[in-house]
Amino acid sequence: MSQSKTFHLPDLGEGLPDATIVEWYVKEGDVARLDEPLVSMETAKAVVEVPSPVSGKVLKLAGAAGDVIATGAMLAVFEPDPNLPQRAEGQDTGHHHGGGHAAPAKAAASDDGGEPPTQPAPSEARGGDAGTVVGAMQSSDAVHSETAISVGGVKAMPAVRALAKKLGVDLARVRATGADGTVSLADVKNAAASPSSLLPAASGRTGPAPAAAQSAAPVASRGVSRDDAPQRTPMSAAGKPMRTRPPGATAAASGQPEQLKGVRRNMARVMADAHSKVVPTTLVDDADLHGWIGKQDITARLVRAITVACKTVPALNAWFDGDALAVTRHPHVDVGIAVDTDDGLFVPALRNADMLDARGIREGINRLRLQVEERSIAASELSGYTISLSNFGMFAGRYATPVVVPPCVAIVGAGKLSHDVVAVIGGIEVHRRLPISLTFDHRAATGGEAARFLKALLDDMALPQ
Repeated sequence: MSQSKTFHLPDLGEGLPDATIVEWYVKEGDVARLDEPLVSMETAKAVVEVPSPVSGKVLKLAGAAGDVIATGAMLAVFEPDPNLPQRAEGQDTGHHHGGGHAAPAKAAASDDGGEPPTQPAPSEARGGDAGTVVGAMQSSDAVHSETAISVGGVKAMPAVRALAKKLGVDLARVRATGADGTVSLADVKNAAASPSSLLPAASGRTGPAPAAAQSAAPVASRGVSRDDAPQRTPMSAAGKPMRTRPPGATAAASGQPEQLKGVRRNMARVMADAHSKVVPTTLVDDADLHGWIGKQDITARLVRAITVACKTVPALNAWFDGDALAVTRHPHVDVGIAVDTDDGLFVPALRNADMLDARGIREGINRLRLQVEERSIAASELSGYTISLSNFGMFAGRYATPVVVPPCVAIVGAGKLSHDVVAVIGGIEVHRRLPISLTFDHRAATGGEAARFLKALLDDMALPQ
């Protein structure tokens, strides 16, 4: 038997310590070919195809779908086949385990344009109108440009395969509307919403079991019908209150610890880091929108007001280096727009927001949100903003204490619109008002600077148009 070769999980260009297995394209005993898809891995930003580094028999795989693999850890073991194409010794594979950001062959590093930040890029992620919340995630400057590949006769991007797996949709039965017969995210979502639109199953082939059937499988495998399964009750058979079982006491999926993965896993790290490094202080007030003329885009107005406040008080449109005790004030305004998704929170940067009109702001936000939803956004667009906005009021809540993620100095939070009774000369009126929360790092800005920033923002929001 020829000598085996161990393939370690490469640095996928995210600067993160691990990644989650989404789907293997081979199984132990299969013959993998050089540079063909081996596995798809989910990082904090994207679902990335990792190609096979050799041609040969697969002896061992690191884990199953859902398992978290540390960068540099064993991913697969091969028995190279000298009769099949192999990469020449010393030839660059694109896989790196150190601090570099080179990506695998199927996820080539590229740059989206623009100058790289001169400070460490902020670690965050989330977004705009469709609902925004407080949170953040890290990302490196590397960008993955994934290509749709054909597996089992179905051509689809890695993120599309991940979504289909999550929704229990058989990709082989989805009508492909993308270029060159590629299955798109919209195709998968439509198939999940309307199962009747699925193509007939091939003879002898069955698709993934529906989620309900999958969840019932463990019960059925034990020879117990769903009707006979133990029912949850507040009292035990002895008439005493039921106690919560400690973790590990039962194999039941419900109520047990679940390991964070992908975006949420990185967000937890970033939030802990922000908590340990920032001295946060929050000011709150209400923007009075009573003078507005006609229907206006609230988010676009918020972005405009932030840029005006940044020009008025540059101290909050800045990065702070806590180790060097140095402040970098920016002449431009790049606003990080928090975007909420089922996978977690993203904060793409709306570049040069101070140079955009209302239409440009709206188009930019829509573009960023679409790229986040499709998981096609460049990593460089998830970093380098100078101040951020969390429009959590799209869901609920008046005021909050948004989290400032270093190196940024400030974040603006917008609460839920309300109609309030306001005292005016000669009586009272009902005004539409927008609650505003401003959290800032008190190491980098004074209370007076923050208050003046908030006043400039409120004054701009109060303008008729």
